[in-house]
Amino acid sequence: MSILQKPIQLGAFELKNRLVMAPLTRCRASEGRVPNELMAEYYAQRASAGLILSEATSVNPMGVGYPDTPGLWSADQVEGWKMVTSAVHKKGGLILAQLWHVGRISDPSYLNGELPVAPSPIAPDGHVSLIRPQKPFVTPRALTVDEIKATIEDYRVAAEHAKAAGFDGVELHGANGYLPEQFLHSSTNHRTDEYGGSIENRARFLLEALDALISVWGAERVGLHLSPQGDAHDAGDATPLETNVYLAEQSKQRGIAFIFLREDIKAEKRLTPVIKETFGNGVIANQELNKEQAETLVESGVADAVSFGRWFIANPDLPQRFAQDAPLNEADPNTFYGGGSEGYTDYPFLNGDG
Repeated sequence: MSILQKPIQLGAFELKNRLVMAPLTRCRASEGRVPNELMAEYYAQRASAGLILSEATSVNPMGVGYPDTPGLWSADQVEGWKMVTSAVHKKGGLILAQLWHVGRISDPSYLNGELPVAPSPIAPDGHVSLIRPQKPFVTPRALTVDEIKATIEDYRVAAEHAKAAGFDGVELHGANGYLPEQFLHSSTNHRTDEYGGSIENRARFLLEALDALISVWGAERVGLHLSPQGDAHDAGDATPLETNVYLAEQSKQRGIAFIFLREDIKAEKRLTPVIKETFGNGVIANQELNKEQAETLVESGVADAVSFGRWFIANPDLPQRFAQDAPLNEADPNTFYGGGSEGYTDYPFLNGDG
């Protein structure tokens, strides 16, 4: 038996295998950013994963930056997510809510005409997601300290809503150039108050958000999502090693369940091994891995579990396919974002059903 098929305990979570479904933005929520029956079917189809991390889910209306992504700030959203978590649990699955704020990676068209918010008024390079014709990002406005505190409270409330919606825990999205990483990185945080300057100050927002989630769930049901290379959405830090080691040390002190690391296995200065060594607890490795690379990472102790995105999109029964060395369905990028069941719930299972 492959090590990927063996169970593992990560914090309070008992994973039946070590194959984690990555958070995947699919842009199929209903009006009001409410999860729906189609989403419930999609997640339930993939309940054989050792753990499902939900698509990134915004903690407040200023945290959105894509069309039709779900939230966890309203009662209707909680009710919608109840359908999803119930469907997953009926199939024997585990599902965590990934809590999200995009910060400057947004546009007034998604924010009722308001400017996006960020640690500092620095516009990212690139274009707003899924707006055509292409539109450059605008310069965001800097959050005040009072607004920072209010946003941290929004994370706490979203964690409460995740509990009410029946999730098994939560993960803080601290990666991919979104708001927590904008605070974390020296290139995007030029503040001179307690949220800027030193590594400790730049990490303050992320750690306060993490503590807000822990206050609701307990550390053993909270995970942290990081991208140590700072390679998304014009992010970047002057001291990536020191910054990520500090986060690993702080996460260890708090006793969280796991750190999820999106990092290319071929990165020249790969940080996953030192983060694992520093943190000591569960690490989930991710980014364009194949089965053999995944097995090696777990067997060597660099990671405790591995995560796949596109393969879980196209193969709802991915653990079974891996166990049998069966052929894999190919994902269709044209149906990744938005639409209906096509390219969402219609990928075939090995046994012909769900």
